[in-house]
Amino acid sequence: MYRYLLSAIILIMAIHPLAAEDKEAYYDFEKDRFMAGATVVQDAEGVDDLFMAGETVRSQSDITGSAHLVGRKIISTGVIGKNAYLAGMDVSLDGKVAGDATVSGYNVKVGDVAGDLRISGANLTISGPVSGYVLAAGDEVRFESLIQGDVSLTARDVEFANGARIAGKLTIYEEQKGALNVPSEVIAEDRIERREIAEWSDAAKESRIWSWRRALTSFFTGVLLIAGIAALIAAFVPTKLAELRRNILDQPSRSLIVGFLTLSAVIGSTIVLMMTGIGLLIAPATLILALLSAFAGYVVGAYAVGVGLLLLIKRPEPDSFVTRALAAGIGALVVAVIALIPLLGWLFVMMVALAGAGSIGIWLFRPKFFAHV
Repeated sequence: MYRYLLSAIILIMAIHPLAAEDKEAYYDFEKDRFMAGATVVQDAEGVDDLFMAGETVRSQSDITGSAHLVGRKIISTGVIGKNAYLAGMDVSLDGKVAGDATVSGYNVKVGDVAGDLRISGANLTISGPVSGYVLAAGDEVRFESLIQGDVSLTARDVEFANGARIAGKLTIYEEQKGALNVPSEVIAEDRIERREIAEWSDAAKESRIWSWRRALTSFFTGVLLIAGIAALIAAFVPTKLAELRRNILDQPSRSLIVGFLTLSAVIGSTIVLMMTGIGLLIAPATLILALLSAFAGYVVGAYAVGVGLLLLIKRPEPDSFVTRALAAGIGALVVAVIALIPLLGWLFVMMVALAGAGSIGIWLFRPKFFAHV
């Protein structure tokens, strides 16, 4: 889930001039659509994967791929052909989801899900049938339909409406066993297991069964995400991105040093703020800033790696969206593959992120001290 939250944040940063004016901005790449703004409405046809971020996010048309929606208020009424990832304050997933759904918010309502449902928040309502399992964590949870698979549940209060049924096994994690009442018409008592609340975290891990398919899907999704963000930035600010990657390729040592100092300063300021006592309220913001800086540095650094490899094989500098997207894809894939190497891979990823963050720092602050490093 956090991967998609970060992608949405970077998306807003990339097209913030339009979003800041309360306008809707969007970008289409192949059949995928990226949208951001204060109030964002998706009503186009023929969209595959959908990425949306804003104050109010509304997806009204059917899509053939997955939906990644982040906002304060989210309303999704169109059919989602694959998986759904939604996070916000008030979230309403009314359209059918053909795959799995991962939803988080304060007030959350989810309808028809053909796959598995992972849902968390304060007030949760599962109004539509779910064909797979349900993993639910909330304060108040209401079931209104048939759940075909197993249910793992932790909540302060649970309500079962007329028509609510659980065909699989129900595992309840409670502070006091037997506190939650489950009507017999919902599920037979012999299919209910009650556990201590402390066991909940272990159950959440058990629901994610490892497989090669899941691992490869996660790997290539990460590669495509980084490549897509880099290509998106290249589409809107190609000259600036070219300047950032030249900083890395022309003077890598300077970018590394400035990146190290930049992230050290941000992380160090967090410690100093925590020591003041009053600054404890601001400290989380500086930690988020450090994470965003490292993530943005990784995106820029991966793009620079891709361009560097193209130049190494005597290809010209990218001068069009297609060539920039190609460089972003190559860089993201190469960095991801190298990252799989134990220890050395992690060090390489750190260097890429630091170099990218340093390049951004050089562009923002123009430090004269490192001009000849």
